[in-house]
Amino acid sequence: MNTDCVVDESGQPLKGRWLLVLLVFFAVNMALADEADDGQILLHAFVDEMQSMSARFEQSLIDANGDVLETSSGTVDIRRPGRFRWAYAEPYEQLLVADGLNVWSYDVDLAQVTVKPQADVLSNTPALLLGGSDNVLSDFDYLGSFEDRGTVWVRLRPKKSDRGFSKVELGFTDGTLSRMMFDDTLEQTTLIALLDVTTNERKDDNFFEFVMPDDVDLVGRPILAEPVSAADR
Repeated sequence: MNTDCVVDESGQPLKGRWLLVLLVFFAVNMALADEADDGQILLHAFVDEMQSMSARFEQSLIDANGDVLETSSGTVDIRRPGRFRWAYAEPYEQLLVADGLNVWSYDVDLAQVTVKPQADVLSNTPALLLGGSDNVLSDFDYLGSFEDRGTVWVRLRPKKSDRGFSKVELGFTDGTLSRMMFDDTLEQTTLIALLDVTTNERKDDNFFEFVMPDDVDLVGRPILAEPVSAADR
């Protein structure tokens, strides 16, 4: 699944872009070199210390000429492993929820909910890194880091060319992830600014459960959790 081709009924590519964004929250399981630079140290701290994260975000899609094609904003909540709640408020309302089994996409204007098995949605996209497997970043090259105006930028590149993006840059300000930038194979750049970031605040499991609104159409069939047997209790 190429996320650059995912559009909604109005032709907006917004729904696919979140897959490129979310990999950073779960993917950074990199084996650090003996002589770690600032970027590797920040990645190591991010993996070891960040189990959940909440923030406001402002997102821009920029073309190869530097022109802004679209902007959006909202809130994001992440909890390892594999749970997130990504809510777009502008330019239109959309909610994406991963509950560990399914990914739910609620388009408010269309009054439509689409649900797909989480493993299927993420299997051929950068968001497969949501699983957080120990060796997942063996598919990435660490390109180093640099500092710009108080932010340390870390560069990663996929080793294979079929990932839908060509480069990832993560920006850390005062040790906190504050910027993300993705160059895709269409020579477009997605830039995310994270604001009011908080980490490791407790959120109940039901926060990452999707509740079906009234009077909406459901497309797809969710996977149901297997009941726990008495022997496993």
